[in-house]
Amino acid sequence: MAQDGAPKSAYELAMERLRKRDEEAGIASRTVTDAQKAAIAEIRNFYEAKLAEAQVLHESNRRKATDPSTLDTIEHEYRRERERLTSERDRKIEKIRSGGETAK
Repeated sequence: MAQDGAPKSAYELAMERLRKRDEEAGIASRTVTDAQKAAIAEIRNFYEAKLAEAQVLHESNRRKATDPSTLDTIEHEYRRERERLTSERDRKIEKIRSGGETAK
């Protein structure tokens, strides 16, 4: 943040407005502990690897497919798997942020 008396950046002003709006709405600000940060980083790394694995399998399956309907099925399954993994990752991160747990 800017020092006392120093002009504030547009980012700092916007963040102040958002914090004030949250306070008025009754939304409490929580800080994330070091243990929570580590757990979140572990979860992100795990799901990044899972998403990369899914992409590699998807590319392999696409190369093998010859029929357009099979290609459509492969694309659909890949999108569903990405959505599932992303949703699962986000749900676990939110649980950690809310204080639910600190590990995968």
